[in-house]
Amino acid sequence: MKIKDFGVETWINRYEKDCTYNLTETCVGTLTIDELLELSGNSDEIINEIKNMKMGYGDIFGSSRLRNLISGLYNTAEDNNISITHGAIGANALTMLTLVEQGDKVITILPIYQQHYSIPESIGANVTTLYLKEERNWLPDLDEIRRNATPDTKLICINNPNNPTGSVMSEEFLKEIVNIAKECDAYLLCDEAYRGLTHEGENFTTSVFDLYDKAISTGSMSKTFSLPGLRLGWVVGPTDFIEKINHQRNYHVISIGRINDYLASIALENKDKIVKRNIKICRTNAKMLDEWVMGEKHIDYIKPTGGTTAFLKFDLNMTSAELCLRLQKETGVMFLPGSVLEMEGYLRIGYTGDINNIHKALTTFSGWLNQF
Repeated sequence: MKIKDFGVETWINRYEKDCTYNLTETCVGTLTIDELLELSGNSDEIINEIKNMKMGYGDIFGSSRLRNLISGLYNTAEDNNISITHGAIGANALTMLTLVEQGDKVITILPIYQQHYSIPESIGANVTTLYLKEERNWLPDLDEIRRNATPDTKLICINNPNNPTGSVMSEEFLKEIVNIAKECDAYLLCDEAYRGLTHEGENFTTSVFDLYDKAISTGSMSKTFSLPGLRLGWVVGPTDFIEKINHQRNYHVISIGRINDYLASIALENKDKIVKRNIKICRTNAKMLDEWVMGEKHIDYIKPTGGTTAFLKFDLNMTSAELCLRLQKETGVMFLPGSVLEMEGYLRIGYTGDINNIHKALTTFSGWLNQF
């Protein structure tokens, strides 16, 4: 199987070791183990259980404790609707490998995480990419999806909240997409890795899983729960699909780490505390970012309403890759160029890390921009 280089991951792997300020990170103030244990209020008992834990494979499909907690993130999910994976990246990949065959028609929005178009392309699917536009506040064009969703469409891929733009689709908007998928009897895959990080109102967007019997949701502990190092994610979908994905899973996963399972369970048992912490970080840092953008003549954007990333539009006479390379070389500030997301003229910023470092990075970037 031949597949394109993964633009985002290739860029980050190549350049993050040589920067002073990394604005490509997309997790919310990553938790330490000590912070997680403090949130649990049960540190000594947890440490003792880990010390006495036998390092066998454990529950192949994830502990019932973990699966019950994940099902609780949805209105209608049960244990048999869930498959545990190595991160959301594993969830997305297994979904594609399970559903998509050569010649299938797949529709995906763009920008979106590259798995959603490069994996089906590598399988030999016919992939239609529909570009999000600023004038629509980075929301999909429903009429465009409807025109392209023919009876032979196998899968429609979306992302909510969106990475990199930070746009959020409401329940009403999602229902419109669900209706389109129903009309052509297509599966609907929504990458919901940032679900739980809507900045105002209800923090958890409605999941597509709860709206449609052929909807698939993918999620993880990385973004909303600030534990990317656990490398733990999940797929939530119809039971017949989960049976098929578990067949595929045997070739790729076997099981997740027992400690990962255990710590993820503790985090989900304390999800309200973690989400409250993380929403505060998102709101505070987003306000700082907004104030900075408003003061920059070369930068504009659509203000993000969810997630941890924003898409900055620049008006300099250079490509996004040229800007990022020159900026990092001259100042140590690292952005992600829009070109690796198939969107030239933009920069992706992850703004929910340490606020002091982000402020210093943006101040440094402002000084660099003053030369133009």
